[in-house]
Amino acid sequence: MMRPLIAWLAPLTVLALTACGFDSAGGSAEESTSASESSGATPATATSGDNPTTADPTDPTAADTSGATDGTTSPSAATADTDPNPTTGASLATTGDDSTGAGTSGQGTTGDDTTTTDDTTTGDDTGGAVLEPACLFEPFLNKGALPIDYAQFDPVIGSHCKGTNHQDITDIERVVFLGDSVTVGTPPSPGDQVYRAELADVLVDRFGLTPPNGLWKQYNPIDGVSVVQDSGDFSSCSKWGARTDDFLAPGPQIDDCFPPDQFDKRTLVVFTMGGNDLAAIAKDGANGKPYDQVVQDAEKALKLMRDAVQWFVDDPNKFPNGVFVVFANIYEFTDGTGDLMSCPAAGLGGFDKPWEDPEQLKQLVLWINEQVMDIAVSTQTDMIFMLENFCGHGFKAGDKAGPCYRGPNSANYFDLSCIHPTPAGHDVIKDLFTAVIDE
Repeated sequence: MMRPLIAWLAPLTVLALTACGFDSAGGSAEESTSASESSGATPATATSGDNPTTADPTDPTAADTSGATDGTTSPSAATADTDPNPTTGASLATTGDDSTGAGTSGQGTTGDDTTTTDDTTTGDDTGGAVLEPACLFEPFLNKGALPIDYAQFDPVIGSHCKGTNHQDITDIERVVFLGDSVTVGTPPSPGDQVYRAELADVLVDRFGLTPPNGLWKQYNPIDGVSVVQDSGDFSSCSKWGARTDDFLAPGPQIDDCFPPDQFDKRTLVVFTMGGNDLAAIAKDGANGKPYDQVVQDAEKALKLMRDAVQWFVDDPNKFPNGVFVVFANIYEFTDGTGDLMSCPAAGLGGFDKPWEDPEQLKQLVLWINEQVMDIAVSTQTDMIFMLENFCGHGFKAGDKAGPCYRGPNSANYFDLSCIHPTPAGHDVIKDLFTAVIDE
């Protein structure tokens, strides 16, 4: 019964790992064992666009290469000439009111290749509108310094530039929250000020749902879960310290929140997940675990996440009236620098030493988030841009040379735990989910 409490207190830095681009979920170093210990599954092969370019975090010096590939190349298997810093000229299709312009592309670019154009749009082969500005990176003064390449997977980016737009989410009858401590909520943020509670209020209004009671919005600091699991048209099986192997059996979350008698309800699934797996991975890397093994652990965690999302969409008869899945990519508190020591409390979870090559860690984090995008595209579910919207609001926000530097006096969205959002950070997450669900 004490595991969730320890999961939040002891590892306020194990999740400092979050700094590497890893989700700021609560979890201890002990419980955040790498995914390799929980799954012997090999990484899934994901299909992507016509000409995907896959980043290779195992080779930070390689030259870039392009051309069609058959799915996503795992970083450990990638060829030596694969570029971990891909620059792609492809633009992302957008939906919604495309004529408004104002940067609705989520495409990342690198170095001097980053350009900003006006709001004009041009057609693409799919019939959607294409916008050239990399809207995700407009707030960053050092354009092109966060070289994340989503375009290789051909996602559809919402006109709001807060996430993808692959689903038309309508007529929801039930909402289920899965995931980790970011979703549950953690002190010192009050329960009714965490994104789960705030988003529930929005969804009640949007879909005419029966609202949850006040206890559902509160977190239980002993068990690390919502005080009550089910209330109104809402359920929460998220838990402090949860990892990707907590989604499916032997993990309890999906089994607990999806009894067969609920399958006939038109359902929306929302989650943040991945930080605890990757916290262990980052700690292992900092402590000298060979990089190729670190990458393999990341691949296994990604496989578990993909399997969970696939569970909802693999059989159209499972949810006969429809199911929609919206999840976050994985944020971090180092503002894209890979500096694990940037958080004052980093040592509390065992992160008492830096990653030997912070640039290598940065590239690993970017690659991981690219693969999370691939999950959204290949399953035609949706992903919010939590990484990009928190980058520049962490513990290196004042670093003028940082890839996510937004200028002076940038607000910090991380609380004293280093890895959990402040109420202002929860507001941001709520807004991201709302935008993606609404469009």
